[in-house]
Amino acid sequence: MISSRSLSTAFFLCLALLAPGVSAQSLPDFSRIVDTGSPAVVKIIVEHSAGRAASGQPDMEQIPEYLRRFFEYRGDVPPQRQRMSMGSGFIISEDGFIVTNNHVVDGAESVLVRMIDRREFEAEVVGTDPRSDLALLRVAAEGLPFLRLEAGDSLKVGEWVLAIGSPFGLDYSVTAGIVSAMGRSLPTEEGENYVPFIQTDVAINPGNSGGPLFNLKGEVVGVNSQIFTRSGGSIGLSFAIPSSVVRNVVAQLQEKGRVTRGWLGVTIQDVDKTLAESFGLDRPQGALVAQIAEDGPAAKSGLQPGDVILRFDGKDIPTSSDLPHVVGLVAPGEKVPVEVMRDRKRKTLRVTVGGLDADDSFALRSERSGDAGAGRLGLVVDDASPEALERLGLSGGVVVRQVTPDSVAADAGVIPGDVITMLGASPVKDVDSFQRAEKRLSAGDSVPLRLIRRGSPLFIGLKLRD
Repeated sequence: MISSRSLSTAFFLCLALLAPGVSAQSLPDFSRIVDTGSPAVVKIIVEHSAGRAASGQPDMEQIPEYLRRFFEYRGDVPPQRQRMSMGSGFIISEDGFIVTNNHVVDGAESVLVRMIDRREFEAEVVGTDPRSDLALLRVAAEGLPFLRLEAGDSLKVGEWVLAIGSPFGLDYSVTAGIVSAMGRSLPTEEGENYVPFIQTDVAINPGNSGGPLFNLKGEVVGVNSQIFTRSGGSIGLSFAIPSSVVRNVVAQLQEKGRVTRGWLGVTIQDVDKTLAESFGLDRPQGALVAQIAEDGPAAKSGLQPGDVILRFDGKDIPTSSDLPHVVGLVAPGEKVPVEVMRDRKRKTLRVTVGGLDADDSFALRSERSGDAGAGRLGLVVDDASPEALERLGLSGGVVVRQVTPDSVAADAGVIPGDVITMLGASPVKDVDSFQRAEKRLSAGDSVPLRLIRRGSPLFIGLKLRD
């Protein structure tokens, strides 16, 4: 006799099996991708000099929690001997070109490539690109199996993806998961942000670094590069360099051994709700130009501080972090359309993109700011001294001496020491120009205020009271 409990259990089990997306037939079978892709995946063994780093496994808790590099698997190597580390990579052409991460081969004295059939080759480092964390190797061989990079950049959140690599030295391990997010911005320690990372929940561990990330077609959609972890192992937050970036970098490394990427010469910031209203936008969006490098590409093309870049080269710019991703892929010297919001009106400019070589650094930095009366904003200001203006590279400005509590400026976050250079659409050269701009404001207006704080340019949205 069948109990009611057994019938209930069987009923719900049938419902679960019939539910959309849950049946066994709908789950992907990765075996074909593994069979065809594994022969082109390689294990990379790197030899470093003993003096380059201390031997032994580092204490991961002493490393900052954000995005730890994870390529090294170190055994008990005596400190006086040369140190070995491991990573992964994959062959992209039958004549022996191999892609991996820059941090896998950085500082290597020798690089050994091992294939799944146990063949080994000494590899030459053709070129590296630290900004994208990519490296191109080559081995002296012909007729090798190789993988194709996805050409269409059609990967979507929720798609299944697969990784093959050598985590902890366990060769050709396979892990799978889904795409968790696209276009993740993960700035480097230098503040550079040229890679729109693919975020996945694929289990990635030390040794997977540089290995391929596949879609269900067997195409390489990314190169595994970084993880977020508190323990040194996978917690389901892994990041891969998308194939669009890989194709661009590989083509340049093959052609000239170095990478040149697009450069605008601007400092940008995000647009919040108040700033969006002050610039005439219906919602927060775009990259707000806070500062422009003198004689840089942006300055020569007519971009101005206070412009909000909404589209660049035909691509939407939802946030400021999206702009470097797009600019970096534009060939230096190319002229592209740029849509901006200026004086509460949309305007399209033609901007000639400059070039940023691998070893160049064009960060816009200023020194600490130096040094105009009271008004409806609640600010007491003085003219900035010539010395301060020279240090900041400014032609004029006023220094905030006092902020009245509970004033418009206080509500917006203005603090003493800020150097104001623009109020609304009006440049601020001195106290007189600041006061004239202030008098033109009307009750209820939302206006942007451009200032320099501790050497860095910043826009703040002011909301005048009715």
